[in-house]
Amino acid sequence: MTDDMTDNIKLVVLDMAGTTVADGGLVEQAFAAAARRLDADPDSMLDYVRATMGESKISVFRHLFGEETRAQQANKAFEEAYAELVDGGRVEALPGAREAIEELTSQGRTVALTTGFARTTQDAILAALGWQDLVELTLCPADAGGRGRPYPDMVLTAFLRTAAADGVQQIAVVGDTSYDMLSGVRAGAGVVAGVLTGAHGAEALRAAGATHVLDSVAELPGVLA
Repeated sequence: MTDDMTDNIKLVVLDMAGTTVADGGLVEQAFAAAARRLDADPDSMLDYVRATMGESKISVFRHLFGEETRAQQANKAFEEAYAELVDGGRVEALPGAREAIEELTSQGRTVALTTGFARTTQDAILAALGWQDLVELTLCPADAGGRGRPYPDMVLTAFLRTAAADGVQQIAVVGDTSYDMLSGVRAGAGVVAGVLTGAHGAEALRAAGATHVLDSVAELPGVLA
């Protein structure tokens, strides 16, 4: 990627869990609790949950449970279990994440935060971190018509709502999973950066289209500057 391309980034779309927010296994714990509530065996499903980290959670449950009613029940149970973990103080920002977001903003870039969680869970995480006013826009799949990653919808919704960039090539998409990378590639983002603080390793991130692989989001302002 040329320096001109990174210099020209106007909109930065950041994932939350695993990228800016420490996951600490909370997704797997909440999933296990949800599966048990539906009398399902979580151990038989965890490999798929790990492989699809970053995807919209309701999509994961539709695949696992097949039937829409049970998928919705599982998703509701997951959100409740995750909210309990958040309320219990089990969520924290990754080192340097807030500072990176503030530096990106000071560079004149617009920052949006996206997630595969439902809005209620996203809001609970933002409140727990004191991040309600940190960025201009926060998005969950429902805010973008219901399709989460690996679809480009949330990235393109951020592009349209903020009007921060003149074209999609002025967007940077940053996340910790191959689904984040795919969403950035499909949106036409000029920078698609993977971070090694979450679910997937460098090989998987590059295979999904990462233009950069960073140790953490803390490196991003320097890369773009």
